[in-house]
Amino acid sequence: MKFKGVGLESTLILIHRITPPMSFCFKYLFKTFTKTTTTITRRITTTTKMIDNEQNKIAIIGAGLAGCAMAVLLAKQGFNNIDVFEKRPLDVSKNQQRARSINLALSARGIATLQEAGVMEDTEKIAIPMKGRMIHTLEGASNYQAYSSDTSKHLYSISRQLLNERLRTHAMQCRGLNFYFDKQIRNLDLKRGQFQSVDNATGETLSHGAATVIGADGAFSAVRQSMTKLDRQEYSQSFLEHGYKELSIPAGPNGTHLLEKNCLHIWPRRSFMMIALPNIDGSFTCTLFFAFDGEEEKEESFAKLGNDPKKIDQFFRDFFPDAHKIMPTLVEDFIENPTSSLVTVKTSPWHVDGKAVLVGDAAHAIVPFYGQGMNAAFEDCLDLYHCIKDFANKHEHHQDVTTGHDQVKIDTNLWKKAYQLYQLHRKANSDAIAEMAVENFYEMRDHVADPIFLFKKKLEHLLEDTYPGRYISRYELISFSCVPYADAQRIGIINQQILSNLVNPNDLDLSKIDLKLADKLIKELLNK
Repeated sequence: MKFKGVGLESTLILIHRITPPMSFCFKYLFKTFTKTTTTITRRITTTTKMIDNEQNKIAIIGAGLAGCAMAVLLAKQGFNNIDVFEKRPLDVSKNQQRARSINLALSARGIATLQEAGVMEDTEKIAIPMKGRMIHTLEGASNYQAYSSDTSKHLYSISRQLLNERLRTHAMQCRGLNFYFDKQIRNLDLKRGQFQSVDNATGETLSHGAATVIGADGAFSAVRQSMTKLDRQEYSQSFLEHGYKELSIPAGPNGTHLLEKNCLHIWPRRSFMMIALPNIDGSFTCTLFFAFDGEEEKEESFAKLGNDPKKIDQFFRDFFPDAHKIMPTLVEDFIENPTSSLVTVKTSPWHVDGKAVLVGDAAHAIVPFYGQGMNAAFEDCLDLYHCIKDFANKHEHHQDVTTGHDQVKIDTNLWKKAYQLYQLHRKANSDAIAEMAVENFYEMRDHVADPIFLFKKKLEHLLEDTYPGRYISRYELISFSCVPYADAQRIGIINQQILSNLVNPNDLDLSKIDLKLADKLIKELLNK
């Protein structure tokens, strides 16, 4: 497997193998390149001629989570003429990595994929189980909220970089995948399958062709942008008034965690909040979600704090006193790390006949407040893989004259059917999780310390224990199952109706809950 344009025709191996489950797939790549006898070159353009058999080539734009997942799944299915293009260089610097969240929450949908891929056992070695939320009050007290009444259920906190390295190692078994790093994609003609790549270092432009193009290039996708130039293509994007900035809590003595290790930590402060996820080295990755510009003069915001060290330090002393004590590089991190936006993207259709399709954030960027961005992207990939697989036995095969390998001939009429089926499966579900993620932002920010909210969470656990399999919380459906997002959303609305009928805001006593009424409501509304 050769990687071009990385510099020195490096032999790099990326991607990962996956076996089909019912959920989705996996993560992005890069990092390792080879030396020449005298120099280590970060990137050198190669003048490789275009590969033959473009009518059977698949081009994947974007080598992040969704792009690598899709490449591995297609290779597994027997498609071994795949080019993957990534705009970032292979040797991504730490500063560049900071522009994206470096911690991820891995839940049931992702776990199912990794288990099918055969990498979950390795992944668990670099992940930390999180069994609930730890809520930190303004006074410095902390309150634990379990995610589930079943104590065996948990999320995983995992480093984006470490997860990528595990997947890259697993990817070494794949063949027929060519990676082109540090390449900007220009002049996409999706109907003809033609485009150009421009080397960021040298400016050299190469022409490429492919039978079909898969856009996995993120929320600001070049492939989607090309689609919007076509007739009847709908597109919308909306930003929260809040942005986010990543900060850190270092490890304690001997790599110990200075906060409870197996929790997602939340500091809810009504108009803003901070969260922290544990790392295996004992540190925590913190994220401050904060208004870009306060609507009122007294309202705190990124704009109001600016890069003033005194204002930054005092703000954290006032609003996060317990965290402030264990954040020695707070001011430096705040000033140096970027402030990023929170965007929701919707578009339709997701495909251009059998010639192009979108996956992951390119199709539906969502805000991170359900921890489902990665999981939803993987679910896209796996669903698309299964849709393609349904038609795969109808493809012709031939032997590639240059490699001697069996190769699948791509029939774009069959891929059109696969793309249509994929969108039918995924569009409503992606819209549902996008809406729920925004809702969860306001829940986490405004309500997790509210007594009625906390009581309803306890009541949900009681109902789950009393009526197992009959009452399941929305959070449980999303994070600990592969139930379609749209179904989880619908059930969640009914659950809220049941809880509202059972809770007396003036008497928050679980022992006084009318379980006969609960049973009746569950039968009538959920178990029809």
